[in-house]
Amino acid sequence: MDTEEPKVYVAVGNDLQDGYRTLDWTIRKWKAQSISIVILHVTYNISIKDFVYTPFGKLPATSLSDEKLEILKKYEQGKTDNLLSKYLGFCGKVKAEILKVEKSDEPVHKLILDLVSRLTITKLVMGLSFMIPSAGKSRTAVSGSYFVHHHMPDYCELFIICGGKLVSLKGENDEGIMEDDQGVKFAKMRERVNFGNLWTKMFSGNGRNPNRLSICSRGPDADSPYSQSTWENCVQEIEIYFQHLSSLNLDEASNSEDGDEILQTLAIEPNAAEQIDSNMADQLESLTKEDVASRMEIQRDLDSLKEQSCEVIRDVEESKNRLSSLIELQSELSNKLQLSTMAKGHAEAQLEKAVIARAEMVKDIEELRRQRDVLHRRIEFCKEKDAIGMVIRSSELSCAFREYTAEDIRLATEDFSERFRLKCAGDWTNVYRGRLNHASVAIKMLNNGLSEEDFQAKVSFLTDVRHPHLVAVMGCCSELKCIVFEYMPNGNLRDKLFTSQRNYKNCSRARALRWPDRIRIAHEVCLGLNFLHSTEPRPIVHGSLTPSSILLDRNLVAKISGLGLNICDQLNVRSDIRAFGTLLLHLLTGRNWAGLVEEAMALDQTTLMQVLDGNAGIWPLELADELAGIALKCLSADQDANRDLRIAGVMKELDEVRKKADGLADKRESEVVTDRCANKEDSNDVPSVFICPIFQEVMKTPHVAADGFSYELEAMEEWLGMGHDTSPMTNLRLKHKYLTPNHTLRSLIQEWHNKQSSVHS
Repeated sequence: MDTEEPKVYVAVGNDLQDGYRTLDWTIRKWKAQSISIVILHVTYNISIKDFVYTPFGKLPATSLSDEKLEILKKYEQGKTDNLLSKYLGFCGKVKAEILKVEKSDEPVHKLILDLVSRLTITKLVMGLSFMIPSAGKSRTAVSGSYFVHHHMPDYCELFIICGGKLVSLKGENDEGIMEDDQGVKFAKMRERVNFGNLWTKMFSGNGRNPNRLSICSRGPDADSPYSQSTWENCVQEIEIYFQHLSSLNLDEASNSEDGDEILQTLAIEPNAAEQIDSNMADQLESLTKEDVASRMEIQRDLDSLKEQSCEVIRDVEESKNRLSSLIELQSELSNKLQLSTMAKGHAEAQLEKAVIARAEMVKDIEELRRQRDVLHRRIEFCKEKDAIGMVIRSSELSCAFREYTAEDIRLATEDFSERFRLKCAGDWTNVYRGRLNHASVAIKMLNNGLSEEDFQAKVSFLTDVRHPHLVAVMGCCSELKCIVFEYMPNGNLRDKLFTSQRNYKNCSRARALRWPDRIRIAHEVCLGLNFLHSTEPRPIVHGSLTPSSILLDRNLVAKISGLGLNICDQLNVRSDIRAFGTLLLHLLTGRNWAGLVEEAMALDQTTLMQVLDGNAGIWPLELADELAGIALKCLSADQDANRDLRIAGVMKELDEVRKKADGLADKRESEVVTDRCANKEDSNDVPSVFICPIFQEVMKTPHVAADGFSYELEAMEEWLGMGHDTSPMTNLRLKHKYLTPNHTLRSLIQEWHNKQSSVHS
């Protein structure tokens, strides 16, 4: 177990500075060892028989009301607690505690001796101010300190501190002498005054005031025995009275410094002294009452002034707080006003820039509208020119059907290079792309087991059957048993509808089949099929009409391919009608599964409308409903109710549907174009020059082709790789196939991407 730290008791009074010096001396005295300080302090409880110290002097406690007396007690208690807390704070890191000793009727010097005996105090440091009572005098402290020093037990080591210095007490004759640590005498205490001795000295001629002694000896017979006995009796009574006053309280001995004056006063005749005492007592009582009443009135006024002062102080504090809040609010509002002014200026500058930009954009829009109109007229002209050219070339080819040699075919396909093989699935796996007579062609290799007679019959049949919506035959090679057809740049309908973007990226990106195109393609296929069924003397039946056998040229014009040599009866004609109904379902739903026909037959027309292909855009419900009705009618061609159904009747219905579709499409296109142009300045659309004309996406590596337009490098390479030698935009023949990087456009696209990122962040 840890040894208990020795305790040093330090007695301090109400003098804060003297208490600090006493504590400082104690800490320095035992700084070499660990101690615990116990701070002793005497507290005075006010009772009705005590006097209280007020700003007006010392008054009896009975002169105050209970309420004011309680307030005075709390005030004294608070002042004492504040004083002791300062003493504790002064001790710092030294362990310290407070021991309060309540003042009783006993004098302080006896109280401290009782405390030493009761607590067995071995070390006591006592400040000289500790012995001075409230409003007392230093002579009482000296006499009290000497009393404590004289009666202190041997086991207690006493240190008396005055002004932060250790002092010692010595006895010399009848006096107590107090010296500091330098041996300098600065106080002494005499024995209690004995009036008998003092009176004897006065009458023996050794008094301090011979004049007063002479006055006292003017009696008629001063040396008579009677006079001597009378004075001895007076002296004895005065001595007894003085001892009685001295026994009441040691504190009253503080007035002993006025003993000389008392002796002078007592040197008058007894009868005169008694009369003076009586008169003085009456006057003192009267003055005391008047003084008490006056002081009570003053106290009431003082309390009222204090309350008013407290209210004023509170008002001042509240005003200060409000003023501080107003200053903070003013500063905050000033900052906000400054920020608002800056924001307003910035907004005005931005608005001015936006107005200028809008004006410039309006000009650009007008210019774009003009260019758009010019471009539309140019496109229409090119389409018309291309269509005329195709008709002319087809007529020339039909009239100039020729036989190609094996060498011609090998040169056109670079000896059947895999790079020229058309891999779009279906029956096209043995078809090659090539160039003959500066024109792109499709060369279909037939089965080598086919006889020469059958080959020539097939060629003759295909040469005789010509229609704008049938793939035209341009020639053949008997040696290799291959047939040369016109080239269809956009492949077959199956790839357009069902092939994923990964397998047919160019077709899906370049131009998706919208609902107007699908209705037009259905009408064109119906025209070609009606031509086959209308031949004489017997109708020509296709027999395998599927999306794979429908090819699309550069303008997405549909043409039927895969004609055979079969000339069938009426039953087979109905099979083509059923196949055409299935083709309509593919165009409506964009789906391709085994149970499509059976499921469609089980559904009603309204339910079928719920599975429309969303990639085609927003279908007009009326047109989709009519197209679905035609599809279901074609699928039921074998039933009794529709046994007389002919493809010519179907074609008439499709004519009406296409007319409605063309009119509605033109109207919607006009509305969309107008709306885009009118709201272009308020939109965040991608600038059209950034979009690849083929992929319809923002370009990453733009390159300029021979037609002057910029394309995505990958898209243009695929376009040229498929055998195209014309511009995707104008359909005019390209002068060359070289692609030049467009660095300026690429920088603009990158800058646009950065601005979009900053806006979204």
